Amino acid sequence: MSIRRAIAAVTAIVLLAGSAAACGGDGAADAKTLVYWASNQGPSLDFDRATLQPQLDEFEHVTGIHVKLEVVPWSDLLDRLMAATKDDDGPDVVNIGNTWSASLQATGAFVPFTGQTLDKVGGRDRFVPNALAAAGAAGTPPSAVPLYSLSYALYYNKRMFAEAGIANPPKTWDELVADGRKLTKPAKGQWGLAVEGANPAENAHHAFTFSQQYRGQWFGPGGDATFATEPNVAAIKRYVGLMADEHIVNPADAGYSKNESRADFASRKAAMLLWQAAGPSLQQAGMNADEYGVAPMPYLADPYTAGGVRINSMVAGINMAVYKHTRNLTGALEFVEFMTSDKEQIILNKAYGSLPSVRSAYSDAAFRTPEQEVLFQVLNSTAAPLPQVPEESQFETLVGTAMAELFADAAAGKPVTPESIRAKLSAAEGKL
Repeated sequence: MSIRRAIAAVTAIVLLAGSAAACGGDGAADAKTLVYWASNQGPSLDFDRATLQPQLDEFEHVTGIHVKLEVVPWSDLLDRLMAATKDDDGPDVVNIGNTWSASLQATGAFVPFTGQTLDKVGGRDRFVPNALAAAGAAGTPPSAVPLYSLSYALYYNKRMFAEAGIANPPKTWDELVADGRKLTKPAKGQWGLAVEGANPAENAHHAFTFSQQYRGQWFGPGGDATFATEPNVAAIKRYVGLMADEHIVNPADAGYSKNESRADFASRKAAMLLWQAAGPSLQQAGMNADEYGVAPMPYLADPYTAGGVRINSMVAGINMAVYKHTRNLTGALEFVEFMTSDKEQIILNKAYGSLPSVRSAYSDAAFRTPEQEVLFQVLNSTAAPLPQVPEESQFETLVGTAMAELFADAAAGKPVTPESIRAKLSAAEGKL
């Protein structure tokens, strides 16, 4: 009996150790549980939890797999994603900003969506081409698949435009400046345009778009950084100059980094806003859909646009990726397939005001509103993906931070010159 008891005790210890290894702290608890980090898409973390949880419950009902949800703020997301690349007990499935795809891909921590793996979630042809183009470095299998598709647009207050005698939204940056001057009334606390001057990612997105219009690039064909070029200096000068030179942006916006510019637009403190799928958030803030108009972001005036690259947005959006350390790869891919199904694409993108990442979901009437029509037009015709290079996430942080410093200079009344911009960009490039 003592030998039997000893064998039973050893067996129990082995089984217990195996169970503990499967649980592993915050990681996947077992083969019937997935840990999912969702990015904050809505006006609040609570909004996202309320939006996502019924869909996760439906997935569990269909598959028997429980999904443990955590909504991660954007301010923390990239650092946590990078830390999890070294953690064998991290989340199974995550949302990533599509601009980070190549940077995260370079860690080798994510499941590549090769032809066979991609087929398990519906196949390459199911996804919107421009969205899939922002899912990893060129010539390699995507490191993620698109979930929510977005593009930038110009939001403008119809009543404020009418009161200023402006009939149509601006099509060029010169027109935007002219309109902004008519709309800017500092004594009344009203400004032509609101920006997020202290938000590095937001700054970097506009740096890319403006640079495209000046026929610039942030990385050369071989992947080498080309930050301090004349087109890039001109691009930053134009964007930061909306505050520093044209004075149509409130100097207080130099400190904005948490959607304050969107709040200012919703409360009529600013007449224009450059944003991605702002509609649901604006309406939750009290605006009616008929109070604001949506138009493509402006272009440079000739001669720059004549025969040049007509880009007025980066390919914005959110991708889904699966860590290689998952203990349930089959379940993780089932979850990705579920979230990119037509039904879920319609439910989720309708809630967030974004666009589906799959072609077949566009037949739904929710994506034929005036706002969605503009976003769709831009995404599919005049948007370009940010450079899919491993250093892209560093570009966003370094250049975006340099621009935040330039906005701070503008707010303090210091001149923002080509020389000061070039110095900031050179210093940023040196930190790569």
